[in-house]
Amino acid sequence: MNEVYAVVTQLEGEKYAVSSLCKTLGVCRSAYYAWRKNQCSVRRREDLGLKPMIQEIFLENERRYGARRIAKDLAAGGERCSRRRVGRLMKELRLFAIQPRTFKPRTTDSRHGLGYSPNLLMDTAPPKKINRVWVGDITYIPLVGGNFLYLAMLMDRYSRRIVGWDLQDHMQESLVLRALQSAIALRQPPAGLIHHTDRGGQYAGTKYRQVLGRSQMQQSMSRANDCYDNAFMESCFGSLKTELEMKPYQNRSIAQKELPRYIRYYNIRRRHSAIDYLSPEVFEGLSR
Repeated sequence: MNEVYAVVTQLEGEKYAVSSLCKTLGVCRSAYYAWRKNQCSVRRREDLGLKPMIQEIFLENERRYGARRIAKDLAAGGERCSRRRVGRLMKELRLFAIQPRTFKPRTTDSRHGLGYSPNLLMDTAPPKKINRVWVGDITYIPLVGGNFLYLAMLMDRYSRRIVGWDLQDHMQESLVLRALQSAIALRQPPAGLIHHTDRGGQYAGTKYRQVLGRSQMQQSMSRANDCYDNAFMESCFGSLKTELEMKPYQNRSIAQKELPRYIRYYNIRRRHSAIDYLSPEVFEGLSR
């Protein structure tokens, strides 16, 4: 009988008269209304149980998760709940996730005489394993007073894991070199890995290319004046700045504490839509 009542509820939502539906399906209208009232009470009790779980996940992730990611977290814990239902309960709880900002590409200064490498990604299929393609870039980290720090990162394109990074008060070659060396020490990549960045002079430096050569990596660079060739890193930096609600840091020391903390979160905890809403660490574990 529950199945019949469920059909009546569905058709009622499509503007059919309850009296006609109950007569056609041979059920008592008063019994249907009693069932529906009970169902509403059960669902409301379930909602009351879900709310503290939703709030806990939301706060654990520091307002970075919307309804879709929270629903995935609930499902991972054995509590299946639709994205729409989570969204409704979040609205009731007045929980509003941090919203991404409009993407504004920046222009890389590639006016140097160090030579450029071809874009190997244009004719290469997406990687099927870790340590096949790394992508890298540099972004600005603002400080109070108008100064900047510079964050260089390398990401494994397959798993979206940040494999190497460095933070300095300059954009010299040593900045990106330290990020590369830390990634190599951590991952020990096989020969043939494609290393893709923009055309910035830091990536074309002699020392940097020597390290790439010793590690038998293939250097790849974006096409001239086309930042979308490196959209993976642009997206990563966009997430970082949005989810940290980045404003100028009071000093370098504070930035040096907060950014590593976020990178650990990004790698270990944060669910990524591009890898089936898993964290990079979990995704890599399942891919082995």
